[in-house]
Order: sequence, then structure tokens, then C-alpha cells
Amino acid sequence: MPSAQPDGYLALPATGQGPGVLVLHAWWGLNNTMQDFCTRLTNSGFVAFAPDLYHGKVADTIADAEILGQALDANHLQAKADIAQATTFLAERVGEAGRDLAVIGFSLGAYYALDLAAADPEHIRSVVIFYGTGRDDFSTSRAAHLGHFAENDEFEPQSNVDDLEESLRRAGRPVTFHRYPGTGHWFFEPDRPQAYNQAAASLAWEHTLAFLKRSSTV
Repeated sequence: MPSAQPDGYLALPATGQGPGVLVLHAWWGLNNTMQDFCTRLTNSGFVAFAPDLYHGKVADTIADAEILGQALDANHLQAKADIAQATTFLAERVGEAGRDLAVIGFSLGAYYALDLAAADPEHIRSVVIFYGTGRDDFSTSRAAHLGHFAENDEFEPQSNVDDLEESLRRAGRPVTFHRYPGTGHWFFEPDRPQAYNQAAASLAWEHTLAFLKRSSTV
């Protein structure tokens, strides 16, 4: 019997079918920007599902986002269980393509995207991360990795990005990291006017779409 849909946002292409992409939100929560991103993926033929790791809560300010993000990390085992449930749901939803899912993580979500690739190599074959890093052991991962990082990022030091890239290469994982000059954290998110960089965001989207299409049947 198919799994029930967990808390989250499911977006389907016009055909109702396609390769699956799991979207893990930033510390703001599952806001309109994340939902719009899922819908954008469906315009290119993907089935997108973004689990709501905050279960209905959304932050607009950095202070509120810090509170929600810290609470999530303090309960990280439950967060990982929610993500595992979302992965199972998406894999069942897309059928045969469920063996080759992609996961895209933004900031806080990037950590959990990297963790998922190592924890569930049977499903996750492609990982895209936006201005976020994570674990350093990728010996179990079977995924290719694409990363988008800001030049000036107060939340994610360049040393973290370099260490992550080295760890992925050491594990034999295909990895391509792009660094965008003149940008800061959240440069991809249009609802963050202090950080949004349209040129960089457009380029990151092009890179992401090309990467996903190379690793799927779209």
C-alpha cells in the first residue's frame, strides 16, 4: 500500500509523472519561495516534494529562523526520520524513477541533503546544495554532487566549502562547486532582497537544471 503524503508540498508536472526531486528548505521553513521553486521544477518535467520539517511554522526574520533552526538541529534524529519518510513517499510516487532521486538542499537543508545521500545511497543519486555544507564521511554515498556558494558568506566560511569538496573527492564522488562573485548567503532566494542576486540566481538555476537532466530521464 502506498505511503500517505507526509507534511509538505507536492508539485507535479502536467503529465503527472517524472523523475523525483526532494527539496529541503532553508531555516525559514517551507515558505512560498520553496514552494515556487518546486513548481519551477515541474515546468521542466520533474516531480518535486518538499517535506515541511517545521510542520507548519515559517520564519520571516533571522532571529525567528535561528530559533526554528536550532530547535530542528536539537531534534535532528526526528528531522532525519521525517526526511527518510519523505524520500520513501517520493520514491513510491515516481515509481521506477524512484531508484534515482535527486535531493536539493538550501542552507540548513544542505546539511540534511548531504546526510541523506550517505544514509540512503539506494535512492539518492544526485545532490544539489545551495550555500550550505555538512558531514565529512561520504564513503557510502553513490551520488554526484553540485554546489552553489557565495563569495562573501558570513554563515558559511570558504574553508568549510573547501573541506567539503575535498571530502567528496576523497570518497570518489563526482563533484562540481560553483562560486558566485559578489554574492552573499541566500543569493538565490528572491524574497531576501538584501541578498538576492538575479544574475547569479539565473546562472545557478541553469547549472542545476542541466545537472538534473544529465542524471535523469527528462
